[in-house]
Amino acid sequence: MDAAAPLDSALGRAGLIAVALLAAAAVLAERPRLRAAAMVGALLLTPVLLIAEIWDTEQFRTLRERPAFTAAVVAAALVAVAVLAVTMARRPLLLPLLALAALPFRIPVEAAGQTANLLVPLYGMIAAGALAQMPALFAERRPQGTRDRPPGALAAVLLGFVALYALQATYADDVSAAAQQVVFFYVPFALLFGLLVRLEWTPQLLTWGLGIVLGLALVFALIGFVEYETRTLLLNPKVIASNAFGSYFRVNSLFFDPNIYGRFLAEVMIAVAAVVAWTSRRRDIALLAIALAVMWAALVLTFSQSSFAALLAGLAVVAALRWSLRPVAGILAVLVAVGGLGVAVALAVRGDFPSPREVNRATVGRSNLVEGGLELWADRPLHGFGSGSFQEEYRRERDLSRPNAVTASHTTPITVAAEQGLVGLALYAVLVFVALRTLLVGARMSLARVVIAAAFAALVVHTIFYAAFLEDPTAWVLLAAGAALAAGQSSSAVSSSNSFTWRKRV
Repeated sequence: MDAAAPLDSALGRAGLIAVALLAAAAVLAERPRLRAAAMVGALLLTPVLLIAEIWDTEQFRTLRERPAFTAAVVAAALVAVAVLAVTMARRPLLLPLLALAALPFRIPVEAAGQTANLLVPLYGMIAAGALAQMPALFAERRPQGTRDRPPGALAAVLLGFVALYALQATYADDVSAAAQQVVFFYVPFALLFGLLVRLEWTPQLLTWGLGIVLGLALVFALIGFVEYETRTLLLNPKVIASNAFGSYFRVNSLFFDPNIYGRFLAEVMIAVAAVVAWTSRRRDIALLAIALAVMWAALVLTFSQSSFAALLAGLAVVAALRWSLRPVAGILAVLVAVGGLGVAVALAVRGDFPSPREVNRATVGRSNLVEGGLELWADRPLHGFGSGSFQEEYRRERDLSRPNAVTASHTTPITVAAEQGLVGLALYAVLVFVALRTLLVGARMSLARVVIAAAFAALVVHTIFYAAFLEDPTAWVLLAAGAALAAGQSSSAVSSSNSFTWRKRV
């Protein structure tokens, strides 16, 4: 982005900090009126920052040159959001269901010379949900269908990380990448978290939510099968080009990235596997087993190693909570030992260690990214190079000329360390610890909490190999629902026995 661009100025950086603080207040404020006011502020400021970020892009220039068309589109969008807001105010449980349905769908938008795949439908749901809270501005009362309890330590650490990210963007050489993270992801998803964490997560809501994501996963799987059979992808020219020269064909269904598609499938599979582990009804087991088989076949076609690792991690959590940690730990130890033995045998047969170039080729360039990220962290260990700076600093460090050579290390802790230093890394570690502790402690007695804890653990493992932690709205939804259930804000969806029925209330 050009240095003279609005968000690359002192005022623009101050705007990022302000909108992050408004998002934090919208979640953490105790009084409904203050939360509603903060949401209004975030809803007003975020579009201003967004327009400033994309003002000179080709897409937005086209809209500026057609004012009548743009005005009509904006008016239609505002009407749709207003209708949704009124409906959500009367039926607050529509928000989580519509948000779950919108989670996978992204629209490419050009920003800062790159194309960002944005969750535009989800943004509409978030805006409608926030507007539905507006009556609290005029009457000090909690919205219908919510519990007015503090969101807890998890929310404080989560929003603290968002505020720190915006603050550390102030000393990055180029604020564009951080601006995209804050405006496109962190602030909207923080508002979504604030809306969901106070909801009553009833058994019926949880059941419907699982049904929605399972239905989506099966539809996406069928689309992936068609792509594989026809050797034709619907989206993402980069993956299309990679398939053209690769030795295998990767599918991405309606996702732009096979790894994100694989992550979605893995998380739904974990949820379904947990239900199978807790139910004793043969009919349910048979139907869900068929669904698992379909999703597994779809996952294989992604060739996403990070998604396979995430799936195994999530299933390990499910098994540990369903039965016992000791046998699961034993099995994992055996797998690690067998894997280590296999590597040792391969090295013995080979006769020497692979060169760094061979390792980098085998990991599709990931080892170089990790090495470069660690070097950047070593250069500025305490505070890093600034939020969103990894791409620019890595290119400078490695003297890369391609403008889109890299965007992240594909290992979230290393990206955080390089950009935010030990300060950001420490808060990231605290966030992961508090999140896992909140989701896991006492989860054994509730299937809903088992599903959420296992899915989040899988997501954390996936981010170690493919990044996209808080940029994924799934993380925020899982944390909000998990924190709400852990705080006792809704009844459990499952009995403490080994049986499960879709509509049982306990």
